Amino acid sequence: MKVLLRCDASSAIGSGHVMRCLTLADHLSRGDAEIVFVCRRQPGDLIPQLTRKGYEVHVLEGGGDREEDARETAAFARRFGGFDWLVVDHYQLDLRFEQALRPFCRRLLVIDDLADRPHACDLLLDQNLYPDMGERYRGLVPVACRLLLGPHYALLRSEFLLARLRLRPRCGEFTRLLISFGGSDPTGETAKALEAVRLAADERLFIDVVAGGANPGADSLRAACAGVPRCTFHHRTDAMAELMSSADLSLGGGGGTTWERCFLGLPSLTIVAAANQRAVTEAVAAFGATWNLGWHENVTPQLIADRLVQLRNAPYLLAEASARCFELMGEGDGTAGHPLVSLMSGGEL
Repeated sequence: MKVLLRCDASSAIGSGHVMRCLTLADHLSRGDAEIVFVCRRQPGDLIPQLTRKGYEVHVLEGGGDREEDARETAAFARRFGGFDWLVVDHYQLDLRFEQALRPFCRRLLVIDDLADRPHACDLLLDQNLYPDMGERYRGLVPVACRLLLGPHYALLRSEFLLARLRLRPRCGEFTRLLISFGGSDPTGETAKALEAVRLAADERLFIDVVAGGANPGADSLRAACAGVPRCTFHHRTDAMAELMSSADLSLGGGGGTTWERCFLGLPSLTIVAAANQRAVTEAVAAFGATWNLGWHENVTPQLIADRLVQLRNAPYLLAEASARCFELMGEGDGTAGHPLVSLMSGGEL
């Protein structure tokens, strides 16, 4: 089975699209899948990470509008001899791109969460939580398109599945805090969180701070962490599942890492750092699996510090939130395999 994945990452848009596709590629490559990525070169693009993992990457150069993107990707797909599956995870690509690539793929999967444009796909995955999940894509996809909707379809790396099996019981204690705002943290929430930790002044608290590979402020964050007692700085870490398993509370953004935290029952304080995170964060907070601190421009270090003190003094709130995380993600530990992988590998649509 030959699979082409079209996705991008950058310091501006973050790493979520590529990391989501990389997780899918890793699951598929355990079978007989031949995986090829198509990515545009730009600052923070994660192309080196893909090649280090052994994947072939066809690189698109320059700015490239939608029509040029379709022409270049179609030309590559033609030279390659076509694909069994095309996977598109990209907010700037829509029906026109997918129709242009149709002659070069047997089946087409779209990974989306905006529901703001039409698609020409056989299968659509939206792993996020919304109040109107069943209606969001009405009229935007073909009638025969199969929809996989909701957090129980979240694409999780194998280390998270294994970490769930080894997970210790969560009883509401608060001795370890994880601060992680994705691959690039373009709005500088990590530095704000460190200031909040200083204001909260908890001498018992151990802190893990993660800066992604595309974070331009990693060096200054490393220096800031050195001045915080019991604080460990992690850069480009491959141990996120371990860090989440060890933490009692997380401070983070509202992107795809939401589902990693919830899968491991990790309560979180969430700061909305991008418009597409707002509705999802509100829905997860309404479910009781996170506390929504709001839009990043309105979140101050003092606001965060006040919440940290509140949760330190109310362990039952952490225990309840952890239980809601598990409930949101559904039963099981994920070891049975992702239904998307089964469908792509030969299951009936």
